[in-house]
Amino acid sequence: MPRQDRGQREPLPPGVGPRDNEPEAPEINSKDIPRSVRAELKSLPKELANTVAAHLVAAGELIEVDPERAYAHAEAAKRRAARLSLAREALAETAYAAGHYDVALTEFRALRRMTGSPDYLAVLADCERALGRPEAALRLVREGEQSVKDPAMLVELRIVQAGARADSGQQAEALRLLSNEIESPRGVVPKPAQARLRYAYAALLLEQGDRDAAQDWFTATARIDPEGTDALDRLDELNGMVLITDFEDDDEDDQDDEDDEESTPDDEESTPDDGADDEDDAESITQDEPDGLSTAGSEEPES
Repeated sequence: MPRQDRGQREPLPPGVGPRDNEPEAPEINSKDIPRSVRAELKSLPKELANTVAAHLVAAGELIEVDPERAYAHAEAAKRRAARLSLAREALAETAYAAGHYDVALTEFRALRRMTGSPDYLAVLADCERALGRPEAALRLVREGEQSVKDPAMLVELRIVQAGARADSGQQAEALRLLSNEIESPRGVVPKPAQARLRYAYAALLLEQGDRDAAQDWFTATARIDPEGTDALDRLDELNGMVLITDFEDDDEDDQDDEDDEESTPDDEESTPDDGADDEDDAESITQDEPDGLSTAGSEEPES
């Protein structure tokens, strides 16, 4: 560029410039980009690849805490690199997390065409269900049962199938489907999938008003995978636990406790019941799986 023109900014390459309503691409370290992502981005010009990578990293970091903003970053990445499967997948996953099920459905369909994988059938069916189309969801489930081999994905298909039946007013059939899957798993099912299956069963029992059984199955869920679902929070709700947020009172109580400790002789024996509550809590999580699965309902209705 001639010296006299260096003060003028060169126009950005097509697609690199931001839209008015999109979030700014953050500055990232190249080490933050997974190797597989870097490999796929090599097909793009360097500056465009850097912009897409920044938006993808931001989407991945935000999807759990701010899915709507994660979706905006993924949308910015996909607009610049629509032919890359990783950009489509980021948009699909963030749209699903943010509740934009129409966009998620479109993107997951595109991914299925691009990859030929049947593993997207469960989430496609769930999008159809979320959009109020249970019959379309059930058609995808039937297709998945013929082509999906992974036991975890089969569990996801069963959960969606039960949800679609419940949406159609067939709650007893939904319970039967889930209870059968719990009793007769198809293959070696990973623990996170086992937990999700029991969580879905517990949630449906609770919707039907069976609080005691729901509590048992939320407990079974937490025993298998304490972090994978919010089963522990659901148990707290069922048990009527209340979060104390009056920290000033807590400080006063702590001071009273310190005063009491100062007045207690050092050689005083501790109370035998210390920690008993913790042991009871641990026992409730590690108890055996509940008996008496509800298998009410007729044979699976014809679709």
